[in-house]
Amino acid sequence: MTDLARIEFAAYDTDRIKPLAGRVAVFVTPEGKMDRAGKRVNSLTRGSLQRFVDSKAFEKLEEGGAHVFSHPSGMEAEAVVLVKLSRKDKMPAAARKAGAALARLRGTGDLSVLADGWIAAAELAYGLSLRAYEFTDHRSRKDDDPAPDVGTVTFHLADPEAARDAFVQLRAVAEGVFFTRDLVNAPANVLTTTAFADKLAEMTGLGLKVEVLDEAALEKLGMRSLLAVGMGSESPSKVVVMQWQGGGDEKPFALVGKGVVFDAGGISLKPAGGMEDMTMDMGGAGVVSGVMRALALRKARANVVGLVGLVENMPDGRAQRPGDVVKSMKGDTIEVINTDAEGRLVLADVLWYAQERFDPTGVIDLATLTGAIIVGLGNEMSGVFSNDDALCDAFLDAAKEESEGAWRLPLGEAYDKLLKSNIADMKNVGGRAAGSITAAQFLQRFVKKDVPWIHLDIAGTASVKTDTDFAPKGATGWGVRALDRLIRDRYEG
Repeated sequence: MTDLARIEFAAYDTDRIKPLAGRVAVFVTPEGKMDRAGKRVNSLTRGSLQRFVDSKAFEKLEEGGAHVFSHPSGMEAEAVVLVKLSRKDKMPAAARKAGAALARLRGTGDLSVLADGWIAAAELAYGLSLRAYEFTDHRSRKDDDPAPDVGTVTFHLADPEAARDAFVQLRAVAEGVFFTRDLVNAPANVLTTTAFADKLAEMTGLGLKVEVLDEAALEKLGMRSLLAVGMGSESPSKVVVMQWQGGGDEKPFALVGKGVVFDAGGISLKPAGGMEDMTMDMGGAGVVSGVMRALALRKARANVVGLVGLVENMPDGRAQRPGDVVKSMKGDTIEVINTDAEGRLVLADVLWYAQERFDPTGVIDLATLTGAIIVGLGNEMSGVFSNDDALCDAFLDAAKEESEGAWRLPLGEAYDKLLKSNIADMKNVGGRAAGSITAAQFLQRFVKKDVPWIHLDIAGTASVKTDTDFAPKGATGWGVRALDRLIRDRYEG
């Protein structure tokens, strides 16, 4: 797994600023006020910080933004990074953004963050951790080249112990985000269904209970909708069940993820252009896996079960065809109009199994489900569909708190009618109109009447082509932070 940045917390000492090597970061409020560390650096650099603060450039600098002074006179450091940030207690989003800005400007050596007196030091470290990610698993290096080392980030502050304690739980979530990103970024010839299941099984060492259900077990359970998707692949279909039991005897909350490790579209073959991106079609399963890892690492006081359906959708002589009828675990029959609408076939069975086995207090499923959601919301927001206002509002609040874009879309009987089939209980697609909504309507048919449920369509947010505030281009880990926040706020005592 990609390592998080090495972060340490140390007691602030004014006399140790001048000899610091690498880069040194200081903070100035939007009003232009410096703390004692900023004043000391300003003095050592003969007023260079104050001159910048008095300039139009500082005025235009966004809160959480940064400016670099290279080779400052009067100091050993190679650069000073000035960060514009308020001291207000309840501004974690700005502090995280500032930490992310530091990650982009940290250089290759050590970074000393002079955070003396800043209440949000742990949030700064969290933002830096999230942004300091690079997926390098498949880049070659000459035998005599040393492994890259980007140095240590040390936060110098008045109460290092308090910041260190506050960062422990945040670091656990960041590790969950990194785990998700690594899974989503991995190529399909490396992250096969079996390799994916093996990685999840390794998390038993963190205290999770992990079960891997093979094709024989799935056939016995009646998961023929899921199994039909993988019939054209050499990789065996699997369902992995991860249980975290930190909440006593209470019923669990359930997370369900679509894990299509590669989606060629099956017989309804996708166009060649862009098909390489379909290694990320297991993004929903990746997020569920990252959340479960985070919960275990931070010893969450809640019971949560994560289930992922792992399949590969390939064209083959044995692959399912348009026009086939498959029977779900629930017992409903599905006419397969388009084999490229396979994710909902996977989720249908895993959703039903989750409810039948665990009787959860609620269910959230995640899937890179439809291109239509990208047309509607772009790469800024995930689509949110729900049958329960209270659960949905709680999730949207958590997503806002964690700066993860989410937007609720409607469900309704008129959309549901579009799934009517002449030969089976339903079709797996409802046509081009409202494609994301009809996909959600399909999934709702596999949610029991009194079970609070959310469907998250993350096709536009799981992996992106440009950098975001907290991630480089590629896999984002969207959803790990919001779901962890939801569980923390709503389900932990």
